[in-house]
Amino acid sequence: MQLNRTDLLEAYRRMKIIRDFEDFLHDEIAKGEIAGFTHLYAGQEAVAVGVCEHLSDDDKIVSTHRGHGHCLAKGCDVEGMMKEIWGSREGLCKGKGGSMHIADVDKGMLGANGIVGAGAPIAVGAALAAKLDGKGNVAIAFSGDGACNQGTTFEAMNMAVVTKAPAIFVFENNHYSEHTGFEYAVGTDKDIASRAEAFGMKVWRADGTDFSSVHDTMREVLEYVRAGNGPAAVEFDTERFYGHFEGDPQRYRGKGELDRIRAERDCIKKFRETVTEAKLLEGSDLDKIDAEVASQIEQAVAAARAADRPTAEDVLADVYIDY
Repeated sequence: MQLNRTDLLEAYRRMKIIRDFEDFLHDEIAKGEIAGFTHLYAGQEAVAVGVCEHLSDDDKIVSTHRGHGHCLAKGCDVEGMMKEIWGSREGLCKGKGGSMHIADVDKGMLGANGIVGAGAPIAVGAALAAKLDGKGNVAIAFSGDGACNQGTTFEAMNMAVVTKAPAIFVFENNHYSEHTGFEYAVGTDKDIASRAEAFGMKVWRADGTDFSSVHDTMREVLEYVRAGNGPAAVEFDTERFYGHFEGDPQRYRGKGELDRIRAERDCIKKFRETVTEAKLLEGSDLDKIDAEVASQIEQAVAAARAADRPTAEDVLADVYIDY
């Protein structure tokens, strides 16, 4: 892991922001504070941060219905996101995007997407724009194991290969497409990455619960794609700590499964152990960040509760672009 002290602290901070953001939402949704479906990203933080730490605002990402982590890793404003999820007109999308459609184009975050597999074609379009621009930027499509079965994803991968677009397909395999296990739903005896390989692109595989593995792998992937070699795909084996959606009873989980993955495959716990044992950081450094992030999230929640809600006059605003 080729990161200095400052970079490691920033990576940990971003992962903790995502974890605390999602944990707070889990509690608030249970109280009936937030309307609409919400899909939490807790457990997968190493993927979003390990990928986005390499990107600039000019590199584009397209997210999924489980998109809070990608937004926060790409640098979207914490308070603006919280206000958006609360439905405030002060939110990043003026309260009209909500949990599943947060976007911040200035940060290169082209939007979360409630349709499984819909992000891949958008990312290829952004990648083609980057190719024409000629500045070496890339576009990344985040998706889960469910999206690997979608025709939109297949078509996007094929087009990316044909056009040599600088697109990267990041598959976060958290083992469940909604409530169906990956082993049952994906018709291959190998993995998701082998499917992408069949389209003619180079692929990588890594442990999505290990920040170092994600970060180092993405460095290789990005060097390859930025050099003009066309698209690539990477599969990260990871875990989600909550249900497919908030309120999901998770009866498809095996007995003790959640306890096991929280104990053995928590990417933040692994990060702490790795950097402290290697004496790259002190536990006190990380404890300080824990306290700062907890305070930051609490303040964001308070601001979201107090923020202005949309008015009747806002209903038709920003619906159509004025030409």
